[in-house]
Amino acid sequence: MEQVSDLPAKLSKPALRAFANAGYLKLEQFAGLTEEEVLALHGVGPTAIVLLRQALAEKGLAFRQ
Repeated sequence: MEQVSDLPAKLSKPALRAFANAGYLKLEQFAGLTEEEVLALHGVGPTAIVLLRQALAEKGLAFRQ
């Protein structure tokens, strides 16, 4: 079953699993988190942060400082 998500398609499977397990399915949810909080999730690395940062910027959003 495909979940409704607007996360970047290029994210790795481990990162996507980590986000799904933590309940993060929408890009807007990441605007409430710091990059450090996202990196703390098991399976999330620097590449995922770059992809999320770009996707957030395209929507006029950013990680919390």
